[in-house]
Amino acid sequence: MAGVGKIVRLGIAFAALFLAVPGPAPAAAQTAAVVASQIRIEGAQRIEADTVRSYVSITIGDRITPRALDDSLKKLFATGLFADVVVRQEGNAVVVRVVENPIINRIAFEGNKRVTDKVLNDEIKLRPRLVFTRARVQTDVQRIIDIYRRTGRFAATVEPKAIQLPQNRVDIVFEINEGPLTGIRRITFVGNERYGDSQLREVIQTKESAWYRFLSSDDTYDPDRLTFDREKLRRFYLARGYADFRVVSAIAELTPDREAFFVTFSVEEGERYKFGKIDVSTALRDLKREQLLPMIGIKPGDWYDADAVEKVIKTLTDAVGNLGYAFVDVRPRVQRDRATQTIDVIFTIQEGPRVYVERIDITGNVRTVDGVVRREFDLVEGDAFNRSKLDRARRRIRNLGFFAKAEVTNVPGSAPDKTVVKVDVQEKSTGELSFGAGFSTAGGPLGDIGIRERNLLGRAQDLFLRTQIGARLSETELRFTEPYFLDRRLSAGFDLFRTTRDLQRESSFDRKSMGAGLRLGYDLSEQISQNWRYRISRDTVNDVKETASFAIREQEGTTLTSLVGQTLAYDARDSRFEPTDGFLAQWSVDVAGLGGNVRFLRNRVSGTQYYPFPGQLVASVGAGVGYILGLGEDVRLNDRFFLGGATLRGFENFGVGPRDVATTDAVGGSWFYTGTAQLGFPLGLPDEFGLRGRVFSDLGSIGGTDATGPSIDDTPSMRLSAGIGIAWRSPFGPVSLDMAKALLKEDFDKTEILRFNFGTRF
Repeated sequence: MAGVGKIVRLGIAFAALFLAVPGPAPAAAQTAAVVASQIRIEGAQRIEADTVRSYVSITIGDRITPRALDDSLKKLFATGLFADVVVRQEGNAVVVRVVENPIINRIAFEGNKRVTDKVLNDEIKLRPRLVFTRARVQTDVQRIIDIYRRTGRFAATVEPKAIQLPQNRVDIVFEINEGPLTGIRRITFVGNERYGDSQLREVIQTKESAWYRFLSSDDTYDPDRLTFDREKLRRFYLARGYADFRVVSAIAELTPDREAFFVTFSVEEGERYKFGKIDVSTALRDLKREQLLPMIGIKPGDWYDADAVEKVIKTLTDAVGNLGYAFVDVRPRVQRDRATQTIDVIFTIQEGPRVYVERIDITGNVRTVDGVVRREFDLVEGDAFNRSKLDRARRRIRNLGFFAKAEVTNVPGSAPDKTVVKVDVQEKSTGELSFGAGFSTAGGPLGDIGIRERNLLGRAQDLFLRTQIGARLSETELRFTEPYFLDRRLSAGFDLFRTTRDLQRESSFDRKSMGAGLRLGYDLSEQISQNWRYRISRDTVNDVKETASFAIREQEGTTLTSLVGQTLAYDARDSRFEPTDGFLAQWSVDVAGLGGNVRFLRNRVSGTQYYPFPGQLVASVGAGVGYILGLGEDVRLNDRFFLGGATLRGFENFGVGPRDVATTDAVGGSWFYTGTAQLGFPLGLPDEFGLRGRVFSDLGSIGGTDATGPSIDDTPSMRLSAGIGIAWRSPFGPVSLDMAKALLKEDFDKTEILRFNFGTRF
């Protein structure tokens, strides 16, 4: 125990001795702070030494610390001016050694064929005389790749190369491998039960790649188009009663070879609903719901249709606005009953906020004058803002055909009760130089050349000159139209024309016509228009065969026709070019005798109703009648009606009606009537083919000729034909082929089985 105690006492003694020894002094106490007496710059060539010093955190007289040196290094690198920087202390001096980044001398692109140098230059940020850095180059590489991806080339690669030049300069060359278009290899749908994949593929704009889509870009991948397709699918289902429908996801997966995408839409269709209770609720004084209920075309029990609801909102807004309520807000209140699968809709009408138009701003129109756009508005500064009128102006501006894009919106003005209408347009080419070729059963081979400017001098004036030459028809015409004559909504214009037509096969004569005309038109409403015309023409019947009918030979010679006429039209079709729904009616009257040596009164009335059916079926039923009465004289050959060809398929041009049976010459009639029933249908091919089939039946008759002679047969019996046809919206122009069989006819009628028309312009 004594030994252990001795060891403990020795340990305590050593510990006390160790604690008594003083430790080392702090560094600050051992070394005095170094004060900078010099900032020396090494390696700078283009950049002034003082410029480099401005980024150094130490100035003469400051203490030199590791933190200050490190901060200076970071600042110099952050400038992007230097490829390398070293900051160190040498005694009382701070030495900054830099290696400058080179200056860009020139930028070039190689391998780009689909995208021009100008487009690429506008996109990248590098420019000659700027400092070259690898980070900036890589950023521009990504920008170029993004451009190609927007054009559908996801396999594009870009390799930048820097070519060293004297004086620390470089040329930057972007070597581009554009790669093939990245198409859509397959489009699939997951979760769809009511509609098959093939039907939904027709709904969306994105298409699967195929050889026949060489004129379209819809088969290349575009993320924006995919977003648009989601909305199209939603509207498709909502218009068919699937109110719970939603697109869960739309995924595009790039194939391993980077040449195509697999696109998959995941959807949830939900249950199908019908309309339940339909009603109108109004909070406006003196406005009764009974006035508005007949305007709602929706009936309880119909399948729910979101498009129909939007149409009712527009109808009610227009109707209430026309009753004098400037500030109106129509909103549907929807109540969904999942148990009965019905949707009640109550259209609530209340006074909207009192907002006035502060001003109308128009941007983007470089060539088109402001007045052309501004006059399409029913609104002017200071008027009560009306959503319906704004939508109407948007349609009118887009229908002008002068703009690739036309956006019409409103934003808050300088006060809560004011709004600013903004019109943003993007102009497109309105000039046309056309060369054409074609063939028709009536006119034979045709060729034409035309020049047109639809926005002359940016004032929306239309100037058109065309010459057409064919085996049996030649025509030259000049047309000019001023759409806003006298600064009013009056369409005025003039025509000059010369036409020669070979009718030897139909009636053993040629017809020539040369003259001029004046036109004036205006709209009575959104759907009703009226056009007035004056025309003077010199008409000649010549080259009459010696074997021609006496009724033809007695008409040989020249007449001068001076007439005034009008056409009243009601057009409620959904499209003027390819209508699927709506009604078109026209009534034309011409009176000749205001000068000249020809006098007659001519009336024509026609109408066509279009009916859409499921499965892209479109039915149409049309009829037309005409009557011409000589005023104190017989109706001449040039002015009579002829029937056949396109007006009565299954019969030749001039193939129906009064005829000299001895010579087979058609002599025309003073009255006619026609009727047609047609059903258009898809052929099961992709829409890009532009092919549609049709079945039809035509009927008609013509008679009452003023021609005399013992062999004139004027039997006014009804003719009837039926047939099938095909129409193709080809890339080279419209093509149609009809085969028809005459079911009811007279022995002297001339029939045909096949009628073909082809035309194009370049």
